[in-house]
Amino acid sequence: MPELPEVETTRRGLEPHLAGVRIVEAESRRPRMLRNQPRERDFADRLRGRKVEGLRRRGKFIFIDVEGDLVWVIHLGMSGRMEVAGFGEPEAPHTNVVVRTRDAEVRFVDPRTFGFMSVLTPAEFDDSSLTRLGPDALTELPRARRLADAFAKRTVAIKSLLLDQRLLAGIGNIYADEVLFRSRVAPHRTGASLEFEEVKAIRAAIRPVLEAGLKHGGTSLNDLAYLLPDGRAGDYLKRLKAYGREGEPCDRCGTPIRRSVIGQRSSFWCPTCQT
Repeated sequence: MPELPEVETTRRGLEPHLAGVRIVEAESRRPRMLRNQPRERDFADRLRGRKVEGLRRRGKFIFIDVEGDLVWVIHLGMSGRMEVAGFGEPEAPHTNVVVRTRDAEVRFVDPRTFGFMSVLTPAEFDDSSLTRLGPDALTELPRARRLADAFAKRTVAIKSLLLDQRLLAGIGNIYADEVLFRSRVAPHRTGASLEFEEVKAIRAAIRPVLEAGLKHGGTSLNDLAYLLPDGRAGDYLKRLKAYGREGEPCDRCGTPIRRSVIGQRSSFWCPTCQT
């Protein structure tokens, strides 16, 4: 579930506890969490005793630069979250990875284990799928003409195109629905069917939607799978206009919001406002 606003909020929450700090030790309790680490034992060995030089984000990934030209990669998956805790504080269930500094523990909690971590050398990074990520939807948003060219001749639904991380990195199911609601474009429309003005409207909606999600700490759904590193819930849920509002009246026209399945993902939209 965590998307760009949730991941960027997580990065900001981790930064005061990790930037410039030396890692004492790291422990993984679930081999699955290191499934993208070429050799499992390298994860702890490469972090132990090294200083964190900076934290950055691209799309849904957090990249932590570690001395020795290494990159600590974090992907939260569907249900993952990061937690900063003091020594001796009770651990949340499904705490699968613990990284310790002199002052705190950084814990990766993930019930469904769709998330992962790895610590990669430059060569390993270049050989990974991370190099195929598209431009970041918040900081590198392409011009409308470039997006139109990417959508042209595509018979895939625009909702699925917005979720394609090779085209645009960071937008997931929640914020794709919000972008399409704001731009008044139906999620099942194919990329090839869109007029240039509609692509412009989609582009114009992306940054405001993501910035609003970021401003309010992301979207914590009722299961509270996503929380900020300090344990607080994101507050954007009550501001959603489309996602999760099946049967509720559209804020613009009053038509009940409809739920459809597109590309095996639930999509929420207004059949009157979104043409």
